[in-house]
Amino acid sequence: MEIILKQDVQTLGHKDDLVKVKDGYARNYLIPQGFAVSATPSARKVHAENMRQRAHKEEKLRNDATAAAKKLENILLKVGAKTSTTGKIFGSVNTIQLAEALVEKGYTVDRKNITIYDADNIKEVGSFKAKVKLYRDITVDIQFEVVSE
Repeated sequence: MEIILKQDVQTLGHKDDLVKVKDGYARNYLIPQGFAVSATPSARKVHAENMRQRAHKEEKLRNDATAAAKKLENILLKVGAKTSTTGKIFGSVNTIQLAEALVEKGYTVDRKNITIYDADNIKEVGSFKAKVKLYRDITVDIQFEVVSE
């Protein structure tokens, strides 16, 4: 069954994508939850018109995200954490702390769009990497350093 997504679905696609899924998944989950609508001929026409009108706005968003990605490539964030005398971290470093550090630098990024590489292995003070998703397919790797408070 073909459906049109009304919002982003993590493993399926982005808003306004035309996706083919199994009938039961569409009828029992996606459509009742309001994540999608059935891709009937009339819904396809409406979708095509919406996509035509949205193309200009999307191009501007993509250009803004590309410009922000170029600025973020060279940024180094410092995240403070409580540590022992040997440099071991008490607790963990999470995406909320990275999002706050980005806001301090002047970039607004939702914490859900930040992924820390090897988040389970951040146990000491040091330098690490994270991936920031700025737009659908525009991501940038940023460096962050965990320092003792």
